[in-house]
Amino acid sequence: MRALRLELQAISKAYPGVRANDGVCLKVAEGEIHAVLGENGAGKSTLMKIIYGTVQPDAGRMLWHGEPVRLTSPEHARRLGISMVFQHFSLFESLTVTENVWLGLREKSRDQVAMRIRALAKTYGLDVEPERPVYTLSVGERQRVEIIRALLSQPKLLILDEPTSVLTPQAVADLFATLRQLAKDGCSILYISHKLDEIRTLCDACTVLRAGKVTGELKSLGNESNASLSKLMIGSEPPKLEHRPFEPGEVRLRVEDLTREKPTEYGTTLAGISFSVRSGEILGLAGVSGNGQAELLAALAGEQPQRGRGTMTVNGVDVTRLGPARRRKLGLHFVPEERLGRATVPSHSLAGNALLTRKASLPTSLLLQDKPLRALARHLIERFSIKASGPNAAARSLSGGNLQKYVVGREIDAAPRVLLMAQPTWGIDVGAAAQIRAEILKLRDGGAAVLLVSEELDELLELSDTLRVMAGGRLSPPIAAANASRTLIGEWMSGLWPGSFAAQTQGALP
Repeated sequence: MRALRLELQAISKAYPGVRANDGVCLKVAEGEIHAVLGENGAGKSTLMKIIYGTVQPDAGRMLWHGEPVRLTSPEHARRLGISMVFQHFSLFESLTVTENVWLGLREKSRDQVAMRIRALAKTYGLDVEPERPVYTLSVGERQRVEIIRALLSQPKLLILDEPTSVLTPQAVADLFATLRQLAKDGCSILYISHKLDEIRTLCDACTVLRAGKVTGELKSLGNESNASLSKLMIGSEPPKLEHRPFEPGEVRLRVEDLTREKPTEYGTTLAGISFSVRSGEILGLAGVSGNGQAELLAALAGEQPQRGRGTMTVNGVDVTRLGPARRRKLGLHFVPEERLGRATVPSHSLAGNALLTRKASLPTSLLLQDKPLRALARHLIERFSIKASGPNAAARSLSGGNLQKYVVGREIDAAPRVLLMAQPTWGIDVGAAAQIRAEILKLRDGGAAVLLVSEELDELLELSDTLRVMAGGRLSPPIAAANASRTLIGEWMSGLWPGSFAAQTQGALP
């Protein structure tokens, strides 16, 4: 029996309209990797914030090495040896990677911090450039920074909230090796993930939350399946998707020779991108974060309409020099990967956030009236089973998964003719992910064209009709999803597709 490092006794926390934690008990031993499992809004993130000192419980107590402790701040938690990687990142965008990491360390030299970052990144396969400003990083790259910052503090308890949501399979394998080594060295790990395969592969034990209460405790995961864990978490197995055969229609989105210089010195140049997406087709786009996906989506959404060369058409209309609003009127909608700050205004209500991209579907006379906006927000909450106190709830008050459902639902509900999606099921539980994927397929079957950018290979293989890969700002040839495999896509993610410059120079492919 290993000694207990952390024990929670009857922890409770309530917010207006919701009881996030209700008498939660949890025990984590030294060197144990312990999963906390639950659907979106089950209270997992609130519980982790209590352990990290960012939220104070209303009742209950916390024991650290058997001694009662009440954490007053994250700095207090870090002094004890507790580090946390948040699902929503806590980075200063105007600062560099090194400066962000330096804020939580005691080193006096920035160069020393940069050296430690490079060493750790090399050791654990977390590709990070210490001098890059955070605002130039993709979501996946920011997540690597958060993980490195936590590891550099040499924690005794490491809390990870959806740490692999936008990491590649290779990076996940490297991270798991890191976590196993940390656990072997005595570090305890609290691991939150909706990826049931990950939990079964990595974790020693599991505590299940539902509606703020503990509904299951597993001392071992050796005999558990994805189905059994899903039942514990949401009460049932997620429904299986029905993917009908691809019946191509007319071209909805066409891109020809799109070439754009990188927006900053840390960005990626797009080089001769050409592709099309047809009515009734889902084109899946795979690739390691930071290889031009963000630049491509910004160009397609109209955020940079007049830069570089090439043409873009939506439903036969040239939109190359049109902005986002004009493109939305033609039926092109966009789900960005950054749900807070880009897809939504954190401090605004759900009703107010509905106005951001849906005003074209509302009569001009109603745009400034609350009633139609509240009705639209209420409709989205009901249609997509979003846990929120109502249309007036601030976006930042929702759990990450529920806010993601709102953002995705807002755009799907608009019945777009072309839908661009980046990481649509990031941080969403298995039941909600199945619901959103079913809605995407329903949209596709209704004649929409969908461009799906994701670092979840299983998701791409499950949903896509056609697959392409981005590497170094270039686009691979298309391949039917039915003919693709994880191994093949993994090779292409390194730029090694037939005819590519990388393949020719390395002799890996003819």
